[in-house]
Amino acid sequence: MKDRAHKIYTLPLMDLLSRAHGVHRANFDPNRIQCAKLLSIKTGGCPEDCAYCAQSARNGSELSASKLMEVERVLAEAREAKAAGATRYCMGAAWRSPKPRDMPAVIAMVEGVKAMGLETCMTLGMLDDEQVVQLRQAGLDYYNHNIDTSEEFYPAIVSTRSFADRIETLERVRQAGINVCSGGILGMGETAEDRISMIQTLADLPEPPKSIPINLLIPMPGTPMADTPPLDPFELVRAIATTRILAPSSYVRLSAGRSAMSDELQAMCFFAGANSIFVGDTLLTADNPEDSKDALLFARLGLVPEALPETADQP
Repeated sequence: MKDRAHKIYTLPLMDLLSRAHGVHRANFDPNRIQCAKLLSIKTGGCPEDCAYCAQSARNGSELSASKLMEVERVLAEAREAKAAGATRYCMGAAWRSPKPRDMPAVIAMVEGVKAMGLETCMTLGMLDDEQVVQLRQAGLDYYNHNIDTSEEFYPAIVSTRSFADRIETLERVRQAGINVCSGGILGMGETAEDRISMIQTLADLPEPPKSIPINLLIPMPGTPMADTPPLDPFELVRAIATTRILAPSSYVRLSAGRSAMSDELQAMCFFAGANSIFVGDTLLTADNPEDSKDALLFARLGLVPEALPETADQP
């Protein structure tokens, strides 16, 4: 199967784009984009040592740790996100894994956001069997747990957990009946073969993730990757297109790094099969294009944000 992924990724770019767009058009309306909002409900102080992350307590970052956000504040932010056009609300906490004392508040956040008619997504680190059941019973729609990169390159960026730990959590989430959201980060110094391997790993899961975020590294001050040179933009386009072909029915999210992308590069990514973005001017601790800038880009391209399902008529 990896040979197939390699052949796809290395196609002449115009052939790759044509093929990917055909797959995308066969499975989605190519002129609609899903708009999701990401909120950091607990920032900084993470015990993991991910080399790309400013929230790691081990990276020398000056980012201070915060407490878990109050439930009502999270729900107020969700209402604003819905009013601004978001259809999925993603909540992330800088944890290795949640503690039992944190779960009641997390569950209340899921239930409250879901009652608004928004799709719910959480990223909380690794989960045990009981926590997965609690989230499923609360009605969580998606659980995000990125594999980050290839299994081969993984030890170069993280030492406090294994690649197998990531896969195990994804399988626990899938078996519980929660939709999997999992992707990776490009531009961390990995090779093209690493990018191909990462995409293939996602496609080879028992079920490809229903949502696949593709992030472009934002070199954060204080992290080991602060001075990492930028990735060739066409490599990002190739990764998006290959993901679309190997996971034809998944949402492919053009995630972190959009602030550094030209409108033309984003348009190429949308043509290649990206059909989801994060809206709002902040992604956890990184900058993101303002809503007004996205609206102008959508208007220029003739793209329309997806609407909430008609059954979601709650206030």
